[in-house]
Amino acid sequence: MPQHATSGLRRLTRTQKLSVAGVAAAGAAALVFTAVPGADAGQGAAQATTVENVKPVAFSAVGTAAKAQQASIAKQADTSAAKGQAEAAAKKAAAVKAAKAKAQAEKARATKAAASRSAVRTAIPAAAKPTVKPVPAKTAAKPAAKTYPDNLDGWIRESLAIMAKKGIPGSYEGIHRNIMRESSGNPMAINNWDINAINGTPSKGLLQVIAPTFNAYHVEGTSWNLYDPVANITAACNYAAAKYGSMDNVNSAY
Repeated sequence: MPQHATSGLRRLTRTQKLSVAGVAAAGAAALVFTAVPGADAGQGAAQATTVENVKPVAFSAVGTAAKAQQASIAKQADTSAAKGQAEAAAKKAAAVKAAKAKAQAEKARATKAAASRSAVRTAIPAAAKPTVKPVPAKTAAKPAAKTYPDNLDGWIRESLAIMAKKGIPGSYEGIHRNIMRESSGNPMAINNWDINAINGTPSKGLLQVIAPTFNAYHVEGTSWNLYDPVANITAACNYAAAKYGSMDNVNSAY
């Protein structure tokens, strides 16, 4: 084998190594060089120079592409993350909205059910309580007014009842005794001859009472008629009680 050919082969082999090393440093394209046996040293030098001139261009192009690709990947990642966050926020908002809608629907259902129960209760009237008429309280029956016979005995007894209410003393015996002496029991008796008659005020009635005395000692609740038996007796007893202590103490003209 000629020497220059062997030397040329060694040069080509070194050039190839430089080319491969240049491509590996760039991290991309592979350059293939064909080694022609018997090439001269000038041709090898020229090829070496060409490889050295190409290496930085290949490195620059590959680096720019890699950066662009990285930027694209980063952008896609950011876009994907933003999209994921937006979807998550949308799902959360939808869940909250659905929960609110469910709560409102449940509240409306409960309100409707309560209104329905209330309507049912209103529609069913309560059992009417039996009406119990109050029993009027029995008022104490007023005792019937006592009646007295229209005679001397009845007049004296009625007078005594009135006198007892007014606090006027006297007894049946004392009244009866004085009546019999004064008028003999005649309610229309009148004295037209004594001093009282002379003075214009004759004595009248059962107990012979003059008008001024009757008017002064008249007992409320009795008649103002001087001849009335009960009025005459009570007025005379009232006068006797004031002057003598009681009609029982009178035994003569008074």
